[in-house]
This record gives sequence, C-alpha cells and structure tokens, in this order.
Amino acid sequence: IQQATNLARKMVTEFGFSDKLGPLRYEDNQEEVFLGHSVTQHKNVSDKTAETIDNEVRRLVEEGEATAREILTEHLDQLHTLANALLEFETLNAVEIDQLLKGEKIVRPDESEEAQAAREAGRPRRTSVPTSSRPEPEGGPGGGMEPEPQT
Repeated sequence: IQQATNLARKMVTEFGFSDKLGPLRYEDNQEEVFLGHSVTQHKNVSDKTAETIDNEVRRLVEEGEATAREILTEHLDQLHTLANALLEFETLNAVEIDQLLKGEKIVRPDESEEAQAAREAGRPRRTSVPTSSRPEPEGGPGGGMEPEPQT
C-alpha cells in the first residue's frame, strides 16, 4: 500500500494527474529530522492545498484498488488457471501464459517423457512448492512439522 500511495502522491504532486490541482508541480511539506524528532518544518503548500492533495491521492489509490478487484473478479477462472499452472510448473513464460489463457495445454519439449506421462495421467509433478493437502501425520495436527537441524 505504501508504494501505491507514494506513486499516487507523485502522480498528483509531480506529474499533474489531478483535475482539481491541474498541471502544476507541488512540493511536499518537508521536515528536518534530528534523532527521530522533527526540528523544523518547511511549508511549501497551504493547508487547503495539502488537504486537496491528500484527497486526490486517496481517490487514485481507492479507484486503482477497485479497478484491480474488478479485473481479478471478472477473470477469476483465468487467475485460477494460471495459479494452478504455476503450482505445477513453478515458472511460466509469455508463450505458455498465452497458451493457457487460450485453453491450450503447455508442452515443454525439454520435459522428460516420464514427467509428461505423469502430468497427462493427472499425477502432480514433484516441485519445491509444498502442498496443503497432505494427509495428517501420526501424532495429530502439526505432527512431523517440528524444525529439524540442518546437516
């Protein structure tokens, strides 16, 4: 959220992405800090302008979040397809992503015949990604999950 807020603030104060403030560059209020305490403050904008900047930053961040949620919700099936493929293959290139989104299967020429046969039979490929569907080990929940020293 901090990165989104910082980018939105730059969009408003430096790049002119606000209809309310126009294409002007506004400098943030700056504070000189000494040992964690504000010593002096240089004020470059009025309180009213600072409030407008804050409101515009909030608007941009909230609109961006709403748009992202809408896109993800609208394409939830594609998101699940990609997530499952990443669990299976660990990495995907642009061509493979395009194939998946078109409903095609991924074929990797360097993949061994054994791995291809296992995948086609529905058996999961061995990956470094842990699964969450492991059967309970003896000893109940959490059994067998204690840290062990590395050798």
